[in-house]
Amino acid sequence: MQFIKTNGRHRRLEGLPLVFTVLVTVSILIGGLVEFIPMAMVDENVPRIERVQPFTALELAGRDLYIREGCNNCHSQMVRPFRHELERYGEYTKPGETIYEHPHVWGSKRTGPDLARVGGKYPHLWHVRHMENPRSTSPNSIMPTYEWMFVQDTRYDRLTRVLGVMQTLGVPYTDAEVESAPAHARTQAAQIAAEIIEQGGPEGLADKEIVAMIAYLQRLGTDIRNDPAAPADDLNEAGLVPAPNQPVAEARTAEENQP
Repeated sequence: MQFIKTNGRHRRLEGLPLVFTVLVTVSILIGGLVEFIPMAMVDENVPRIERVQPFTALELAGRDLYIREGCNNCHSQMVRPFRHELERYGEYTKPGETIYEHPHVWGSKRTGPDLARVGGKYPHLWHVRHMENPRSTSPNSIMPTYEWMFVQDTRYDRLTRVLGVMQTLGVPYTDAEVESAPAHARTQAAQIAAEIIEQGGPEGLADKEIVAMIAYLQRLGTDIRNDPAAPADDLNEAGLVPAPNQPVAEARTAEENQP
């Protein structure tokens, strides 16, 4: 008799689909929070790599441009631990590498190559030419051009707010770094722009978005690569990955000879 009464109440609840859906949703949310909150509150549960540091203000500006232009829709930043990926892209991605990224841009599609280890692979000028006309560096590329990044100015004035938001999210920027973000970004941009000129590139790019994008791309993967404790990269030893100052022509040849 007790079973019949209980079953009757359940039947009545099933007859109220909206109420039933709300109660199920609440139950799932409570269960999820009970599992998630204790793990998130324990700092030791977050994997960390000592040499991985937050992006500079200019690199963070470039990352915002990377997301704005939808680059993560065609390029992943996640090297899987498979031999064919290690041979092409380098060391596999570690959980602690993206601890300071909000949001993550791992991506799930590779219309273009993975970019997790692209930092320092090509000189600045290569990226200038590639963003201006991808076919000039990669003849079979279907990537669109980004001419507007050569004329639009980087919004240095908003970097203080951007770093402040990241600081609120737990990225360890100091108050001094937040306040001086625009000045530091301009200094780094001027250095990159000068190096572009030295490599035979155009002048007047220091305040343009293209330089912020290059700053971000040139940072990707370098924290791990520069770690003395990290395994040696066989591609670097074999000469397949060009050095940061390697001429564009040599960099293209190295890329074309990769698997």
